[in-house]
Amino acid sequence: MSPMDNINDLENSSKEQLVEKVESMQEEIDSLKEENSKAKSNLMWKVRKLEKDKVLIENEKIRLERETKSLRSEVERFRSPPLVLATITEVLDDYRMTVKSSTGPSFLVNYSKFLDEKLLVPGSRVALNQQTFGIVEVLPSEKDANVTGMEIETKPDITYDKIGGLEEQIVEVKETVELPLKEPELFEKIGIDPPKGILLYGPPGTGKTLLAKAVANETNATFIKIVASEFVKKYIGEGARLVREVFELAKEKAPAIIFIDELDAVAAKRLKSSTSGDREVQRTLMQLLAELDGFESRGDIGIIGATNRPDILDPALLRPGRFDRFIEVPLPNDDGRKQILKIHTKNMALDEEADLDLLSSLTDGLSGADLKAVCTEAGMFAIREKRDRVTVTDFMDAVEKVLDKEHDDEFIKEAGVMFA
Repeated sequence: MSPMDNINDLENSSKEQLVEKVESMQEEIDSLKEENSKAKSNLMWKVRKLEKDKVLIENEKIRLERETKSLRSEVERFRSPPLVLATITEVLDDYRMTVKSSTGPSFLVNYSKFLDEKLLVPGSRVALNQQTFGIVEVLPSEKDANVTGMEIETKPDITYDKIGGLEEQIVEVKETVELPLKEPELFEKIGIDPPKGILLYGPPGTGKTLLAKAVANETNATFIKIVASEFVKKYIGEGARLVREVFELAKEKAPAIIFIDELDAVAAKRLKSSTSGDREVQRTLMQLLAELDGFESRGDIGIIGATNRPDILDPALLRPGRFDRFIEVPLPNDDGRKQILKIHTKNMALDEEADLDLLSSLTDGLSGADLKAVCTEAGMFAIREKRDRVTVTDFMDAVEKVLDKEHDDEFIKEAGVMFA
């Protein structure tokens, strides 16, 4: 082999090695680029995640700062000294008045110009600063929670068409209660004042309370319902205070209707000889008389009273000006009983032979509540026999059960003996 051939072989081998080195370096460069791209994307993802975490932490910081501020203000509020309750007795001049505090003594105090002067009248409740005794706040009038709860928020579902046998009474109630509220101009044209109160009287279960519920359903006036026995309290003056607050609530919510059920609980005739409890009931009655027709005008307030013992009511309560109209709610006659039975059997599954005319003739002397009990008992007899219809026999058995005097005799006890 010639020297030239050796030189050529060496050159070829060096070229091949150089190409291999270049290729390996290129592969290494590509690998490094790929690793660099992956590292860059990972870093970008971490950066975005850190930015999101930063936003979340900042939002949480703001929320905690607000909560801390709220808690600090709450702590400061609890640390602030209590205010003294007082009642305004006299307004002297601008920014000065006399008040009587709840602790007893009276003070001549100043009040802030930022308070509403219309609210600063004698009798208003205010709060005083403990150190300066300046008026810092005007408080709402004090009311018994029981009185506030007497206002009917949800209207009853009783309407006049659900009351049977009382057409004349319904007309009188509408004239006395609804017309003054809906069409007061009629009374102005005639030149008379509308009746301020009606007294519903009659045997138990004849529909007195139902009439009051229908009035509450039909009118848009505030309806305040109370049982007269709720006026009877243990301590002196508590019953009278409750009566006064009921009428104050009615004046604030006027036009309003006050329904006093079982009126005889506080309005019985006043006798010469009485116990201390009777005297307290009489004080409550006198407050009721004063509120019904006293020195101050009652305002746009209607009164509905209900009792089944009109014979024991005090004469002072029955005079015109307190109760102007007396509406008797008697036991239903034959037509009235038939109407009541139709109302109570409207949704009942009756047998074709069921005769309401016959049933109404057999129930003479029963009240509306008794007739409802007859329908309920007849349905129970049908359920007992696993039937899906109420038959004439069921109604007969129900009437016999309601009219059964022996059933009533089971509850008769000896005089003076109390239940154990």
